[in-house]
Amino acid sequence: MYPKAGNNKIYDLVILGGGPAGLTAAIYGGRANLSTLVLEQMVTGGEIATTDQLENYPGFPQGISGAEFGQLLEQQAVRFGAEITSASIEEVDAEGDVKRVSTSRGDFYSRTLIIATGTSPRLLGVPGEEKYRGRGISFCATCDGFFFRGKKVAVVGGGDSAVKEALYLTRFAREVILIHRRDELRAVSALQKQILGHPQVKFLWDTVVTEFKGNQNLTTLIVKNVKDSTSAELSVDGVFLYVGRIPNTSFLKGVETDPQGYIITSEEMETPVPGLFAAGDVRRKFLRQAITAAADGAVAAMMAVRYLE
Repeated sequence: MYPKAGNNKIYDLVILGGGPAGLTAAIYGGRANLSTLVLEQMVTGGEIATTDQLENYPGFPQGISGAEFGQLLEQQAVRFGAEITSASIEEVDAEGDVKRVSTSRGDFYSRTLIIATGTSPRLLGVPGEEKYRGRGISFCATCDGFFFRGKKVAVVGGGDSAVKEALYLTRFAREVILIHRRDELRAVSALQKQILGHPQVKFLWDTVVTEFKGNQNLTTLIVKNVKDSTSAELSVDGVFLYVGRIPNTSFLKGVETDPQGYIITSEEMETPVPGLFAAGDVRRKFLRQAITAAADGAVAAMMAVRYLE
């Protein structure tokens, strides 16, 4: 997709990940006259590029498609001199003054690194899941809830995220069905008090989804009761999966993470490793949205500038 960068070159800044955090960091790095390289294994824009419509990013009153948003970020980064190379990350050696990133396109070297590889949603691993991803299956109620105004949706999960997002969806959907494999929620008691008895929310306890079905878009869930093994069909207009997320850090060794695998940083995006920063959803933080990722990227890039100075 992109021209291969010179592997013998030592960059001022290499950014792992081409989502809102990584590309914003590239914009700021380029504007600071740092030789900047972005490594992205998928399309630029990251996971946001798979979102049909981005409605809550400031400056786009009519919304913007995730794919177009990613393209605009890429164009802006390239305008300020950033190089973008398509490659999957295999290993990172961040120790020392020059860091090495081993990829499917060879090794790249840099004086500073920003990890902005984001997260991946944990999947159920059942038939139809990949087919209807983005066509009825969503992982972000804040991003996509508006599109289900007046419709019937399901939420899969029983933790804090599932309950928070189910409550958020009641602003739009006429009916929200929360599907949980246990007979009680795992969410904190304050959230349970809000959702239990909510007039728009129904519950399917002791239940798992075993298949997603539909035509062009998702229309039906096949669900199974885990206690008596009976199956049933459930008609829905959409489903939101909240069974966990996985930080994309399998290539990274020797960097402090929390128990879930998110990178621990200071508010200035610093890790304990000199010259190594993290930004966006991959780091431990309160809110994971495109706008907070972009803010992280700007801070991380300017901290890289300070480190080099």
